[in-house]
Amino acid sequence: MTTSIDNDIGEVIFTTDEISAAVKRLAAQINRDYKDKNLLLVSVLKGAVVFLSDLMREINISCSIDFMAVSSYGKHQESSGIVKITKDLDINLTGYDVLLVEDILDSGNTLQYLTVLLESRKPASLKVCTLLDKPERREALVVPDYIGLKVPNSFIVGYGLDYYEKYRNLPYIGVLKREVYEKLSE
Repeated sequence: MTTSIDNDIGEVIFTTDEISAAVKRLAAQINRDYKDKNLLLVSVLKGAVVFLSDLMREINISCSIDFMAVSSYGKHQESSGIVKITKDLDINLTGYDVLLVEDILDSGNTLQYLTVLLESRKPASLKVCTLLDKPERREALVVPDYIGLKVPNSFIVGYGLDYYEKYRNLPYIGVLKREVYEKLSE
């Protein structure tokens, strides 16, 4: 069944099944790597919440979760480069093996800022897991430890990724039609 928001998508990049397979593969790696560790999954809101929800249900070892909310996009299609923390962690990171869970690694500026900030809080370890990697847009030297899928340099939405807080609820990842985001950004 096609919905009105489906009509704003030019092309589906990853189907629900492809995303699910990537999540299961990542969880299997995390289960192996964090066995007998004190795993804390830190999700970057709002985009990564869908990914985190699916990922943690596939993780079969003990873990805790916490959330951060940051902003560097505002109502634009490109990052401003200025990171603003709008919700900080509730948990002290000391003694935790932190896995920072991101929806997409794009320019890398936000992730670089967050990794430096979280390292300063003295976790036992810190690694990065991103569902989507868009290496063509990389500005900062950030190398994720876990990558689900590589994406083209297109404006994508769905599965948590948004534009103007819309499209997060799509069960797939697709390219937003140019005329849609040009119209919305006017």
